[in-house]
Amino acid sequence: MEQGNYSVGLDIGTTKIVAIIGRKNEYGKIEILGIGRSKSLGVHRGVVNNITQTIKSIQQAVEEAEANSGLKIGSVVVGIAGQHIRSLQHSDYITRTDSEEVINENDLDKLVNQVYKLVMLPGEEIIHVLPQEYKVDGQAEIKQPIGMYGGRLEANFHVVVGQVSSIKNVGRCIKSAGLDLGNITLEPLASSEAVLSQEEKEAGVALIDIGGGTTDLAIFKDGIIRHTAVIPFGGGVITEDIKEGCSIIEKQAELLKIKFGSAWPGENKDNEIVSIPGLRGREPKEITLKNLSKIIHARVVEIIEQVYVEIKNYGHEEQKKKLIAGIVLTGGGSQLKHLKQLVEYITGMDTRIGYPNEHLAGDTDEEVASPLYATAVGLLMNAVQNEAKGKTLGKRDVEEEHEMAYAGHEEEAGATTKVKRERKSVFDKWSEKLKDFLDNAE
Repeated sequence: MEQGNYSVGLDIGTTKIVAIIGRKNEYGKIEILGIGRSKSLGVHRGVVNNITQTIKSIQQAVEEAEANSGLKIGSVVVGIAGQHIRSLQHSDYITRTDSEEVINENDLDKLVNQVYKLVMLPGEEIIHVLPQEYKVDGQAEIKQPIGMYGGRLEANFHVVVGQVSSIKNVGRCIKSAGLDLGNITLEPLASSEAVLSQEEKEAGVALIDIGGGTTDLAIFKDGIIRHTAVIPFGGGVITEDIKEGCSIIEKQAELLKIKFGSAWPGENKDNEIVSIPGLRGREPKEITLKNLSKIIHARVVEIIEQVYVEIKNYGHEEQKKKLIAGIVLTGGGSQLKHLKQLVEYITGMDTRIGYPNEHLAGDTDEEVASPLYATAVGLLMNAVQNEAKGKTLGKRDVEEEHEMAYAGHEEEAGATTKVKRERKSVFDKWSEKLKDFLDNAE
């Protein structure tokens, strides 16, 4: 990024698009310089499905952030989510030519590059390769192998995979909105950067980010990312249900949910009623809050149970994999009344609401420290980290840029590897092809 010392995170969500500008202050905290948000049109369940609308919404958010801060936005870090994201575990090894030399960053690079070459299903692409534990000559549970001697370097990886077309569509929107794509990050990883403390990641924690279109999950244990998942339901389906169940329009359903909604039906008395103006000359509708919370409750239970299945898939019930810090809820959907109690009741795990103030400067606007902005703040932190690494090498073509970017995030995912990411050589041929393809597509 060549605009001095500030960075930009852009969260392309299903309900809103947020552009957030910030930089590191002298205490190492993130200082927010400007923020812009717009209603997101053209994104469905975390996936872009209308390019023109999405470009408009991005431009709107970016203009607001620029006006707000007086700065110009060039390169951005964006998040990716959606039901096409899946993750898998993979282990790989390299045999070193000279076991008299200590293991260095190049060896780790070589190993990670090897995983990037894995053959995926047609139309899929690796977004992140996150090292978990290393083994050197069969010696297990090594967190940081740099500086050790050994001939065979082995590692377990958490590999996150997404659909090429979805990733390209995001890239296309950014490019057409007149921006550079600095990096693409998995949204649950970004949110966890912003919301979780190091202690929680060590103890074992599940971060559940309930957005409008998707619910994202990231599980950490021993400071390392262990599992990620994107569930294609969020606050949007709750609103949809209220709309259908009460026969009202979407805007009213959304307001009802925010103002009077509760995830726990027992809370409301039978005689609590909200009157909703009817459409053009029709009678107003009366809705009991008890019914409202029954509708919400049914949907929320479904979402939480799906997330809980993922937590069990990770192996939470095994003694060694127990998540001691429990669950952290964030995202706009986490602001639903009594949600914390319901999650505790269903999962039996300690739960708190996560605010993205873990790394923000003390004088930050309260609005920005709302769970709504967890992903955006996380993406900004990622952008700041990249800036610090001096990784963004001037204005290259956007696709080439995002190829290099894919390399990153080992350490942001809690692993301590500080791997130099000059991935250009590996991706050269691939980027060229992709560039040609995109240029021809235009």
